[in-house]
Amino acid sequence: MAEASQSLLKEDRIFLGLASGPEYLALKRANRHGLVAGATGTGKTVTLQLLAEGFSEAGVPVFAADIKGDLSGIAVPGGDKPAFEARAAEIGLGADYGHRGFPTVFWDVFGERGHPVRTTVSEMGPLLLARLLGLNDTQEGVLNIAFRLADEEGLLILDLKDLRAVLALLAERAAEVGRLYGNVSKASVGAIQRQLLVLEQQGGDRFFGEPALDIADLMRTDRNGRGVVNLLAAERLMESPRLYATFLLWLLSELFEEMPEAGDLDRPKLVFFFDEAHLLFDEAPKALLEKIEQVVRLIRSKGVGVYFVTQNPLDVPDTVLGQLGNRVQHALRAFTPRDQKAVRAAAETFRPNPAIDTARAITELGVGEALVSTLDDKGVPSMVDRTLICPPAGRVGPLGDDERRRLMAASPVAGRYDTIVDRESAYERLQARAAEETEAAGAPPAEEVGGGLFDVLFGTNRARGKRLTTTQTVARSVTREVTGRIAGEVGRRAAGSIGSSIGRAVVRGILGSILR
Repeated sequence: MAEASQSLLKEDRIFLGLASGPEYLALKRANRHGLVAGATGTGKTVTLQLLAEGFSEAGVPVFAADIKGDLSGIAVPGGDKPAFEARAAEIGLGADYGHRGFPTVFWDVFGERGHPVRTTVSEMGPLLLARLLGLNDTQEGVLNIAFRLADEEGLLILDLKDLRAVLALLAERAAEVGRLYGNVSKASVGAIQRQLLVLEQQGGDRFFGEPALDIADLMRTDRNGRGVVNLLAAERLMESPRLYATFLLWLLSELFEEMPEAGDLDRPKLVFFFDEAHLLFDEAPKALLEKIEQVVRLIRSKGVGVYFVTQNPLDVPDTVLGQLGNRVQHALRAFTPRDQKAVRAAAETFRPNPAIDTARAITELGVGEALVSTLDDKGVPSMVDRTLICPPAGRVGPLGDDERRRLMAASPVAGRYDTIVDRESAYERLQARAAEETEAAGAPPAEEVGGGLFDVLFGTNRARGKRLTTTQTVARSVTREVTGRIAGEVGRRAAGSIGSSIGRAVVRGILGSILR
C-alpha cells in the first residue's frame, strides 16, 4: 500500500484510510449522503466516529445518535492504544496522528444524560404521530380529523394532555364532525387514547412540550471554527425502537422544512448520522416510506448530508440506497442464504475494481478494514478498494458520568431547555370553556357534581351544562356505595400502599362488571 498524505484533513476532503492509495471523502460531495454497513464488531462505530471527527475538523456540525454510549468519548482526547498506534504507523500518519477531543453537546429525550429534547405534538404532525402510536389506517384518519378540528377551533396542541383534550372534544362532537369529514368512531378515539397511555408509560410524554428544540442549536461551531458534534443519548431510547426511529425522522423532517435552499456548497451545513437505520424502515407504511425517500432526495439541496449506519445493506430500501453516493462497507458474514444475498447485493452496488473480487473481499475483511467508494469532485464514484481505516483522535469508548456532567455544565445550551414551559393551549382552553358553560347554565361546579372515582369514570367536563342522566345518577350512587364498602374492607385487611393497590384493583373489576 502506498503512503498516506501527512494531513488528516485537507482543505476540501477528509482522510479515511489507506488502500492502494489514500482514500478521501470530498467535502463538496459529502451532502450526497452515505452508508456505513457491516456486521456487529467489525468497526462501524469507529468509522462513524472518524467521520464525525473529520466533519467537525472541517467546520461542519454533526448530529448522531449514541446507541451504546461509546461515541461520547469523542469529546476528550484518546488514550494510548497500541493497536491504534500501530495502525497509524502502518498507514503512514507518523506525527500527524495526535490525540484530541472535539466540541460536543449531549442531548437526551429523557433529560437525564443530556439536555432535554422536545417538540410539540403539532410540529410532529399526524403522519409521524400515527407511526409512533402504531395506529391503523382508520385510527390515523381519526387522528387527522382531530388535528383539523383543533385548527378550526384555534386550539394549540403542544403536549399529550392537549391532544387528549382535543380527542375528547372530537368524541363529544363525533356526529357533527362526521358529517363534514367522515365517520368518527368513538372506538377509534378510545384506541388512540389507549396508545397515548402506552406512549406515556414508555416515557414518550417527556418528548412533547415546550421549549421545543431550536434547529439552530444543532448548527454551532466553536471559537476555533470546528463543528459541534451533537450526540443523542440513545441507550434508554432504544428500549422503545419506534420512538427512536420516529424521533430521528421527525428531526430530519424539521431540518428539511426549516433550512433554506442552499444549492451546491463547498461543504455541508450539517451531517446527520442515522444509526440502527433498519428501525426506520421496519413495518413502515407506504406513505411513510415515500416521505423518507422524498426527504433524503431533496434535503441535500439544503446542505444536509445523511449517513445511514446499519448491519446489512438490505435494511435500506432500494429507492433510498440508490441515493447514497459514499459507501463504507465493513465485513459481512455469509452463513445463511439471506447473508449470501446481502453480500452479493453489497458487492453489486460498488463500482467494480479489476484488482479485487468485491464479493469475496466483503467476507474476508478484518476488524478496522472496509471496502470504500466515494464520489470524486465530478460526482463520479471511485472504484471500490480495500482500505485500512484511520484510527480516531478522540477516545474510543464512553465518558464517565463526572466527565459528562462537567461538559454539560459548560455547554453553550446549558439551562436553555431545562425548565418546562406550559403555556395556555388546548387543554387549558377547553377546561376554561367547560367552566364558563357550567357557570352560565347555573349548574354547581364540576367537583360538587361528582368527585372522586365518579369523575374518573364520567369526566369533569360535562356536556354544556346538562343535568346528569338517570344512568349517571344511578352509577354515581352505586359507585359511592361500592367504593365506600370496599375501602372499609380493604382498610381493615391491608395497610399502606399494598391495601390501596388491592382496593383499586377490586374496584376496577367490580365497576367493569357494572358498566358492562
